[in-house]
Amino acid sequence: MQDRQTLTSRLCALDKSISPNQVLLPFEFHLLPDDSYTLVDGIAAALDDRIVVFQNGEKIKDIPFSDISEVNFRVGVGCVFIEYTMDGFDFILCRSDMREKDIFAAAAKEINRKINGDKINYQYEENLNRVCPHCGRPYPPGSSVCAHCAKKTGYLLRLWEVAKPYRAMIFFSIILYFVIAALNLITPYINRILVDDYIKYNYTDQNAVPPELTSFLLVILSMVVVNVVIRLISMLRGITLIKAGNRLVVRLREMVFNKIQTLSISKISSRTAGELMNRVTDDTNTLQQFITREMGNILEQVLIFAAVSILLFAYDWRLALLILLPMPFVVIAHRLFWKFMHRMYHKQWTMNAQANTILHDIFSGIRVVKAFGMEKREMERYDEVTLAECKTAVRNETFFGKVFPIINFFMGIGEFFLLYYVGNHILEGTMTLGEMTQFSSYVSIIYGPLRWIANLPRRLVRVMTSIVKIYDILDEKVDVADKESAVDIKIEGYIDIEDASFGYDNTTDVLKHVTAHIKPGEMVGIVGKSGVGKSTLINLVMRLYDVNDGCIKIDGIDIRDISQSSLRSQIGVVLQETFLFSGTIFDNIAYAKPDATLDEVITAAKIAGAHQFIIKLPDAYNTKVGERGHTLSGGERQRVAIARALLHNPRILILDEATASLDTETEKQIQDAIQKLIADRTTLAIAHRLSTLRNATKIIVLDKGTVAEVGSHEELMLKKGIYYGLVMAQRQMSKMSPKNSDIA
Repeated sequence: MQDRQTLTSRLCALDKSISPNQVLLPFEFHLLPDDSYTLVDGIAAALDDRIVVFQNGEKIKDIPFSDISEVNFRVGVGCVFIEYTMDGFDFILCRSDMREKDIFAAAAKEINRKINGDKINYQYEENLNRVCPHCGRPYPPGSSVCAHCAKKTGYLLRLWEVAKPYRAMIFFSIILYFVIAALNLITPYINRILVDDYIKYNYTDQNAVPPELTSFLLVILSMVVVNVVIRLISMLRGITLIKAGNRLVVRLREMVFNKIQTLSISKISSRTAGELMNRVTDDTNTLQQFITREMGNILEQVLIFAAVSILLFAYDWRLALLILLPMPFVVIAHRLFWKFMHRMYHKQWTMNAQANTILHDIFSGIRVVKAFGMEKREMERYDEVTLAECKTAVRNETFFGKVFPIINFFMGIGEFFLLYYVGNHILEGTMTLGEMTQFSSYVSIIYGPLRWIANLPRRLVRVMTSIVKIYDILDEKVDVADKESAVDIKIEGYIDIEDASFGYDNTTDVLKHVTAHIKPGEMVGIVGKSGVGKSTLINLVMRLYDVNDGCIKIDGIDIRDISQSSLRSQIGVVLQETFLFSGTIFDNIAYAKPDATLDEVITAAKIAGAHQFIIKLPDAYNTKVGERGHTLSGGERQRVAIARALLHNPRILILDEATASLDTETEKQIQDAIQKLIADRTTLAIAHRLSTLRNATKIIVLDKGTVAEVGSHEELMLKKGIYYGLVMAQRQMSKMSPKNSDIA
């Protein structure tokens, strides 16, 4: 998949009359326009005044924009294609396999923008970069990092920067590792003295001077002291490193969580809940275990290996070379298996994230699971994914179980050379038993680090996978961010939506050229069929997303120039699906104002009509509502949500079908509470039941992503347009279902 600059160069080479400045939007295709699956080398492009298509180096289409009324993206069976409409007939512009799906969809959208007189914004180029340029693998959803090709050393250096506040403790731990490594080298020397001067002493020789008991006890005492000092220093080292490691991981966990909080809804939604939870908890835990346990061992083993190697080379460089001879082969073997091991652990990580996601879904929707009697099915679904994870883990461990014993065997070949060397020198009388003990101890010591280092890649692969996943989140581009010049304002309530267009991806616009003007204190209803963009519009007003074109202004200021904290602190929201946090009713109402007093919370609850049912509960305002507030009814949860919005005291209020799922009696109670809530506030209300909009100042009717009608209830009824049709349909439904409330 080639970038725009490369495609432009190829296009200009095919047609010398085309200059690079003319090429607005080039893209590739790989199939013939007919139903066959014959591969071709194709390039299509939108120029400044026309569309050109080249197939296998020959121009097959050259169509002026003035002849095209519309361009559409279509999905076929195992293929995608772009159609254009000319003189009322549809023709295929180009066709490709499914790998070009996103680019074709985005290109069609951008070409339509050009046909309609808008500027191409090149958002489609984001899809050109959805694969790794090195290995060609597609990036995971929501990610721009290839876990297979990411340079791990760079991430380690960045992690070291994060550890800057704790480097003093880490350096102190390193010094202690040097001390411990030096002390470990003393023990073999003491063993040599013990063997040569005491154990090897010939007690049957009458002329020999027997060793003194005091000196013997001093040797034993020195061994005890060295071991005790090593243990004490190891304890101090461990405590210091644990403190540094835990603080580093806490900071890293805060960084990951805070970064997720700054991401837009679309960025967060591109990843599953299980993946995000894995990064915040499991991946940071893996890193914590590595820092507090493995990192110290790595340093210790490397230091011991280096020190003993120097001693061995100083004693006999030939034997040292023989002992260390297998080391390069082991390193090469690990290098060959490195990428393979990384892929295995990446797959295991993905399986674990899938299992966590399914578990999260099951527990979140446990009432639905039980209502449909799907417990057995969900158990089977979870068992299936955990079994797949288990098989992956077993396959990984089986690989290590087969390969690493062989590597360890070759690692220990030097021990056979040691036996020959030591035995030969003792027989020749050129080496004492004490020297043999000392030398053997050093060799035993060096084989400990060698075997530990042989298993190091297994440990490193797991932690490097987690580090890459963590920085994948930390490096994510914040697409809804405050400008450096963002201001805090006191909102009066003017809302101006000016020619706003928006799409959740680069393939289609949900809202197209929407314009609306709302004055302070007005209640504006937003209606339309499902999928026309009602919720999208209020999401844009809250700046959960940024518009692709046009702008939204509050009090004459573009909301992108207002700080998000200032904007959202003055917007209150009551949603159709009320979310209550696990905690008390007081906590949920006070969520909008954490420092609220009990009197303020009670006042808000009274206005919302919630106080009466709250005081009848066993613990009143201290009653636990359970996860998502499942211990309360739908109407009770909604009144708590309204009380929360009232306590927030917003200047702009957004009601997203706040009464759609309630019965008639409860709806009337909620409507009374809402009437108190909207007083003197600018209100945007999405209503499923149009009767709730009778008192609206004006109603905006959306159709196919555009503003179709604007007016009061009476004005729109007189027009007999889309709104009239919706009201008539609801009246008909009301007649068929007498339990429903009156419609309009």
